[in-house]
Amino acid sequence: MDLFVPGPAGRLEAKLWEPQGLPTPRAIAVVGHPHPLYGGTMDSKIVFRTGRGLQLAGLAVLRFNFRGVKRSEGAHHGEGGEVDDMGAALDWMVARYPDAEVWCAGFSFGSRTAAQRAVDDLRIQRLVLVALPVLAFDCSYFARVRQPALVVMGEKDTYGTAAEIRRQFPDLPPRVEIVEIPGAGHFFDEHTQELQEIVRAYAVRSLAARAGSTSP
Repeated sequence: MDLFVPGPAGRLEAKLWEPQGLPTPRAIAVVGHPHPLYGGTMDSKIVFRTGRGLQLAGLAVLRFNFRGVKRSEGAHHGEGGEVDDMGAALDWMVARYPDAEVWCAGFSFGSRTAAQRAVDDLRIQRLVLVALPVLAFDCSYFARVRQPALVVMGEKDTYGTAAEIRRQFPDLPPRVEIVEIPGAGHFFDEHTQELQEIVRAYAVRSLAARAGSTSP
């Protein structure tokens, strides 16, 4: 479903996927895209695959374009405005599915933005971060994220690897699961299906654990 979400700098172009065969989604997720100034959009293949993996696990998924990208109104901000855009996308999803668990995800710049949003937005209960660019941007606030998270990195990513994440954040708790895809670069060429399956399997596992913990 193509739509627009009200944002702090104008309307944000978005696409909603609902899980097939379920009366209600098992959770909801917003997925952010790579850097707007370097061609990043919600149609990035990694944003697509991340979203599809979540949808296949039973989540309703909203991909959206940050301000100034394609048909989203406004101009690139770069100093917190895109974090507010993600908050607006979350607002829209929470209003549509008020009883669902809230997840936040992203690729590259989008993963950094999702992590930054999660520090202060406690509606977010779980993160899926793909290619967190720890060598390209200051991602120090990731140390303050309290939510469980999946972090997927490429072994040959010049913007950050699993080893670099562990070096920068040596005290990450067990609730942060780091997976590295051998041979993959920043854009996971030839590894997109593998990435999708890692995300899907993690989401299925997490939802099953949640269901088990709430059973009488």
